[in-house]
Amino acid sequence: MTGYASAQHSSASAQSEHEAKAGPVSQLGLEIRAVNSRFLDLSFRLPEELRQFEPVLRDLLVSRLKRGKVEVRASIESSAQSLVAEPTPRLLQRLNAVQDSVKAWLPQASGLSVADVIRLSSNEQASHRDWSPDIVPLAEKVLSALLGAREREGARLASMLLDRITQLRALAAQAVPLVPKLVEQQRQRFLERWAEAMSLADGSTLPEMAADRALTEATAFAIRIDVAEEITRLSSHLDELERLLQRGGEIGKRLDFLIQELHREANTLGSKSAALELTHISVDMKVLIEQMREQVQNLE
Repeated sequence: MTGYASAQHSSASAQSEHEAKAGPVSQLGLEIRAVNSRFLDLSFRLPEELRQFEPVLRDLLVSRLKRGKVEVRASIESSAQSLVAEPTPRLLQRLNAVQDSVKAWLPQASGLSVADVIRLSSNEQASHRDWSPDIVPLAEKVLSALLGAREREGARLASMLLDRITQLRALAAQAVPLVPKLVEQQRQRFLERWAEAMSLADGSTLPEMAADRALTEATAFAIRIDVAEEITRLSSHLDELERLLQRGGEIGKRLDFLIQELHREANTLGSKSAALELTHISVDMKVLIEQMREQVQNLE
């Protein structure tokens, strides 16, 4: 089932009051996208600072999602990217020590520029932010919004499926009276052909035997084209589909199975068809069932 949700969380990257006023503000952004899939397929696109939270996020999603191709994206934006970050004395001391160590081995190496120091200072401040208290609550908020969107879509899909069920019932009702009519037509046709054949024969075959043979052929034909069993099973599957849609919950995989059974009965109905009307009904049924199959894969 498709869906999209996102949220952001902002906080100061420093802890002390003085640093909170001077330090950059970081913003954590999280979004979850979901598209149709028969199974649950998770993918994560996280920055290095948040890579450690992937197992926690995966467990959270698995506990509340059952189907769909789901992508989780996170980003960290800091005001330090647009503001000049002032390096701390401790950082300057460490950079100077590292530079002296590098020059001891590589005398021709260029020294750090002011731009290098400012860039390293910004990275240092951004990397010190601990997102562990914020990442899970933010993910729960986004996931709840996603589930809400999917629930609303699910209600629309259920309404569409119920409409297709009504149309399939109407087609089945059209097919029921056709079979006895076809049997009676074929019976009369057999009797007429046998009567015509007997009139051309030399009389060696008794008329009663010919009539019995014609009735036997008509009975065999009636058995071959009888679709009452298929119509009964199709109606039973439609009843179960309607019951599941009205009950709700995790019904996607059960609906998949029932759609397969509906398609099988519609195929059998077409293969037994002895009239153009039944063929048309079978084709119309398969069109509706295929539409349902595509949408059922969206339901969880």
